[in-house]
Amino acid sequence: MPTAAAPSFTPPPSRTPTPTPTPTFDRAAHSTTNPASPWIVVNKHHPLDPVDYAPDDLVTVSAGEQVRAEVADDLRDMLDAAADDGVTLTMQSGYRSYAYQQQIFGNMLGVYGREYAERLSARPGYSEHQTGLAVDLGGASKPACDFDPCFATTPEGRWIAEHVREYGFLVRYTKANQDVTGYAPEAWHLRWVGRSLTAHMAELGVTTLEETFDVDGGSDYR
Repeated sequence: MPTAAAPSFTPPPSRTPTPTPTPTFDRAAHSTTNPASPWIVVNKHHPLDPVDYAPDDLVTVSAGEQVRAEVADDLRDMLDAAADDGVTLTMQSGYRSYAYQQQIFGNMLGVYGREYAERLSARPGYSEHQTGLAVDLGGASKPACDFDPCFATTPEGRWIAEHVREYGFLVRYTKANQDVTGYAPEAWHLRWVGRSLTAHMAELGVTTLEETFDVDGGSDYR
């Protein structure tokens, strides 16, 4: 008898792998109005609420200055990284209470008058320093440039402009964004928002929290 042919085998169709979805950044992960939030937006249109808010988790980091606990590790990492690159950043200011900001602003008013003082300094209750999320840095190479526009031209100012996003910080007030933020450029004033948000802002190509979260800002107080 003839040998029966072996049954043919048809392989099952291959399955196209389901692509892994690209994770989307959740811009609603934190509040932009709660003063305890890392993404709080404080500007001349949006004061702290309550205006005399004081964080309850301050830690001392350098030169007796304090920041919120969640800021401290990134700040130390940034200062260490700068030192490894031969750049010495110095802490000039961290957390400021409502009363201390009131004193600073009052002094500015007395020296410069209201219009100029409000370009250079925040009213009490409107300062990022009061959140414990902001720092002012100086440099060892040219201390005379601390708190001065010439800081941007120092090795420390240039290092900050290039690297701070890697550590979750923004140069909050720049010449390019002063119409949005309402303040004159301050190359030394850094605001911590966390590394995930600075990376997201870099992808968007924006430099301000106002643009990121669609929050209004400007040079006049409301």
